Amino acid sequence: MSKFLALFEGDTFQSPPLWFMRQAGRSLPEYREVRKKCTTFLDLCYSPELAAKVTLQPIDRFGFDAAILFSDILVIPDALGQHVSFEDGKGPRLSPLSLSSFQRTLSFSHFFEKLAPVYETIRLVKAKTSPLIGFSGSPWTLALYMLEGEGTRDFGKAKQVAFSEEATFSTFLTFLTEAISLHLIEQVRAGADAIQLFDSWAGHCPAAYVQKWILEPTKAIVTALRKEFPTLPLIGFPKGIGANILSYGRDVGVSAVSLDAGVPLGWASENLPKSLILQGNLDPLVLVAGGEPLKRGIESIHQGMKGRPYIFNLGHGVLPQTPLTHLEECVKLVRALA
Repeated sequence: MSKFLALFEGDTFQSPPLWFMRQAGRSLPEYREVRKKCTTFLDLCYSPELAAKVTLQPIDRFGFDAAILFSDILVIPDALGQHVSFEDGKGPRLSPLSLSSFQRTLSFSHFFEKLAPVYETIRLVKAKTSPLIGFSGSPWTLALYMLEGEGTRDFGKAKQVAFSEEATFSTFLTFLTEAISLHLIEQVRAGADAIQLFDSWAGHCPAAYVQKWILEPTKAIVTALRKEFPTLPLIGFPKGIGANILSYGRDVGVSAVSLDAGVPLGWASENLPKSLILQGNLDPLVLVAGGEPLKRGIESIHQGMKGRPYIFNLGHGVLPQTPLTHLEECVKLVRALA
């Protein structure tokens, strides 16, 4: 059994298992060569052989302890019927969506057909490596993108709609919870060994709404997955959620919580359930800096995680400008931890 999966079985190690969010992508020259073969980013996500190749690239180069599926959280709105595109240098663009009419605009009629290439990518990857992490965005984060139509600094348009049409917004989150659960179940059936839920914009949710808009939908997804796969490793990543990470870690039922770079590890380790695996949380810019800052960052995380199982990772994703030599050095330093 791999070091990554063995951790979820209760095994302990001197040096932690290691993988990085966005480990496959623009920081790798071999990725950029593959990307040239596709007209759009989504074309790459929906091309199983190429997406599998990209998923495997960082494993081949760095020897990480887990691969993560190359896809995107916005394949779900795309599969539900909302047009999604990506503009170079600007990020995602989604066609306008009215909250009051979403049930007439979106549907599951072509959901699995649209996402079939994603599941085929998983099967291709699993024929060559294991373990493989599947993933999805969480309801709150997907809802913000779908209502805003793009990624913005504060998602002001989406949040204003959520506040003014609170009951309908809750219904929308329930609809997305079902879509996410179905997508993740199919990923596991295709061969994914673990799942990570990305709530990348959890920090934009006001504290008064965290229970209703983040914790309850996430728990519903975990419950749906546990019903099908009782021992499935589930990692939650509520980026920027602050002190509400305690309720998240205690109440939603995930196996592990990924911590962003702003979470003090000593505090998290002391206050989160001891059975919970922690993941993180090197600042991606420390990885860009390399050298002594990188060494100190790795040592600080290892000391902060003392006494509990953990997965070494970043506080968010690998940045495109990250030198490959720094990634290699990071892997070497983590492997040498004692």
